Amino acid sequence: MQRKIPAIIFVGLIFWARTNGQDKKPTEKPADKVIVLKATRMFDGKSGGLVTPGIVVVTGGKIAGVGAAAIPAGAQVIDLGDATLLPGFIDAHTHLTDEFSGDWKMDTIQGFQKSLAEKALDSTVNAKKTLLAGFTTVRDVGAEGRIDVALRNAIRDGAVIGPRMLVAAGAIGSTGGHCDDTAGFREGLFGHEIGPQDSVANGPDQMRYAVRLAHKYGADVIKTCASGGVLSLADDVDTAQLTQEELNALIDEAHALRRKVAAHCHGAEAGKRAIRAGVDSLEHGSFLDDEGLDMMKAHGTYLVPTLMASVGIQERLQQGMYMPPAVVAKANAATAAARKTFQRAIAKGVKIGLGTDAAVYPHGRNAEEFYQMVSLGMKLADALRAGTSVDAELLGLGDKIGTLDSGKFADVVAVPGDPLQDIHVTEHVVFVMKEGVVYKNDSAATAAVR
Repeated sequence: MQRKIPAIIFVGLIFWARTNGQDKKPTEKPADKVIVLKATRMFDGKSGGLVTPGIVVVTGGKIAGVGAAAIPAGAQVIDLGDATLLPGFIDAHTHLTDEFSGDWKMDTIQGFQKSLAEKALDSTVNAKKTLLAGFTTVRDVGAEGRIDVALRNAIRDGAVIGPRMLVAAGAIGSTGGHCDDTAGFREGLFGHEIGPQDSVANGPDQMRYAVRLAHKYGADVIKTCASGGVLSLADDVDTAQLTQEELNALIDEAHALRRKVAAHCHGAEAGKRAIRAGVDSLEHGSFLDDEGLDMMKAHGTYLVPTLMASVGIQERLQQGMYMPPAVVAKANAATAAARKTFQRAIAKGVKIGLGTDAAVYPHGRNAEEFYQMVSLGMKLADALRAGTSVDAELLGLGDKIGTLDSGKFADVVAVPGDPLQDIHVTEHVVFVMKEGVVYKNDSAATAAVR
């Protein structure tokens, strides 16, 4: 259910952040001093190889130059040693305002017991974990009570440490579908008829209204549920849940408002309907068929496979945690199908971005998605681009982030060793800079001044 977050939650976020070891605004803009980042090598987010040595010059929160020729006299030099500099990582599918513990019954109880204020405070912890894991930008695609909007604003205003966020202000779906959080519970439990104000809509006109409400309350991107889901109680995972006319209206309205659309989609027919309507990305894509993948290639539609979601669920099952039998069956079927679909998407040349469904697995492990993609046949450089320049283009931010180029935001991370030899090093980020502010530096080297 989607409700506007009370103003007191903003106060709570700021109070919590200011009383947890932060002496100044974490995103306070740096002075115009020049900082030079040095490492043995650099991946610029564009090419298929590495540049040696890696040098990035930063001034006023932006990249001022790349390469040895750009180093000015008197600059502060941060030498990261035997490491690789990369653009800040991007996760195109997160849920920072929640986390699935794997204990289905306890998650359900806490979902009803926790106030929006408490959930908002929890989200600040998730945001910090994500940034320190090297993800300087995320697209958050569905949250309760507009908490995602509040978190985005608190990070933007410097009250909370976290990545740059694009948010959906809810996820729009049909009655009884994957985006209807009341599906599977008894009638009348929630005290009112669920409708567009709760991001549940039926028919083209209500779809347009729901998009307008999301836009009104701060959405940067529109999220919809075109098919059933794994963790929802009342639907099959691959069923189409929106008609062609509903998707046409929703996506047309979103694009008229200059908002891209991300569609949760496991099923083949749901995917084809969304592609015909002009969707920008399909999330998950587990059961997409060859016709759908060919349509994605022709239309330039992005696939965001969220392989870590399956990892998180399977880990919980292996630990013996309870999930309803129907959910377990859906999870197993989707996991098996998604891996094969991902491999076919690579072979067909479909655009693939990196998204993880963070919350279905513990926050902070986002970089494990790189390995999941590589383990299924994606080239290492392509995986790195998926989580940098490709995601930047998907989010409409290619002119600001995603590559190490002059004029872009100084979002820079460093990993030990060479990620084109061992993709697992992305899981051990030693340095994080967002817009010129250093949030993490675990390297052995110390800063020097020339």
